[in-house]
Amino acid sequence: MENRTEVTQFILLGLTSDTALKVPLFVTFLIIYIVTLAGNLGMVLLILLDSRLHTPMYFFLGNLSLVDFCYSSAVTPKVMAELLLRDEVISYNVCAIQMFFVTGFATVENYLLASMSYDRYVAVCKPLHYTTTMTAKVCACLATGCYVCGFLNASIYTGDTFNLFFCKSNVIHHFFCDMPAVMFLSCSDRHVNELILVCVASFNIFFSLLVILITYTLIFITILKMHSEAGHRKAVSTCASHLTTVSIFYSTVIFMYLQPSSNHSMDMDKIASVFYTMVIPMLNPVVYSLRNKEVKSAFTKIVFRTI
Repeated sequence: MENRTEVTQFILLGLTSDTALKVPLFVTFLIIYIVTLAGNLGMVLLILLDSRLHTPMYFFLGNLSLVDFCYSSAVTPKVMAELLLRDEVISYNVCAIQMFFVTGFATVENYLLASMSYDRYVAVCKPLHYTTTMTAKVCACLATGCYVCGFLNASIYTGDTFNLFFCKSNVIHHFFCDMPAVMFLSCSDRHVNELILVCVASFNIFFSLLVILITYTLIFITILKMHSEAGHRKAVSTCASHLTTVSIFYSTVIFMYLQPSSNHSMDMDKIASVFYTMVIPMLNPVVYSLRNKEVKSAFTKIVFRTI
C-alpha cells in the first residue's frame, strides 16, 4: 500500500552540496545583499529627501527600488543561512509564505515596469501634457493597481501550488520555495495546476510586455520624427535605463515560468533564480543611477549636507 503521509516540512537542497564552495558563496551573496540594501534603500531615501526627484518617474523608480529590496529579502537571508548554518529545513507554512511574497513582489515589479513605460511614453510623446496627465492621483492609482494585481496573483500562484497533495519526498531541489520546484514534489495529478500557473503567468507577462511594446513603438516613432539631435539624445537617454531593466527581467522570468515543471532543468533554474532574485535587484539601482544626472546630483547634495 502506498505511503500517503502528508509532508509538514521541506528540505531545501540549496545551491551546492560542495562544502568548499559554501563559504565563498556566502561571502558573495552577503556582498550582493549589502549592495542591494544600500542601492535600493538609498534610492528610496534620495527620492524622499530631494524635492527635485518628486516627479512621476522617480515615484515609480522609488516603488521599484522598494519592491526589489523586499523581493531580495524574501530569499537571500534564507539562502545565506543555508550556506553558513546549514539551516536547510523550512516548514510547510513558511514555504508557502515565502512563495507568496516572492511571486507577489515579482508580479508587482512586472506591472511597475509596464507603468513606467507608460510614464516614459507620456514624457516623450506628449511632453506638454505630462504634468496634467501624470498627476499624483494617476500615479497613486497605477502604483496601487500594481500591488493589488501582484498580491492577488501571488494568492493564485500559492493556492494553486499548495492545493496539491505532498507525500513521500519533501526534498526541494532548489534554494528557496520556487513554484516549479515545489510542484515537482507533488504526488497529485498536477497537470491542471501547471496549466493554471502557465496561463496566469503568461497573461501577466504578455499583458505587461504588450503595454511596453506599444508604448516604446510610439516612443521610437516620435523620436524618428524629431529634428533636433539634442532631442534624440534626451529621449533615448530617458528610456535607456528602463529598456535595460525590462530586457533583463523579462528574459529571465520567461525562461523560468513559461514552461511545464516536467521540462525544467533544476540546475539551470537555480542559476536563473540567483540572477532574478539577487542579481537583478542589485543591478536595478545601478542601471538607473549611472546614466542619471539628477540622481547623481541628489546623492552629492545629500552627502555634502551630511558632511
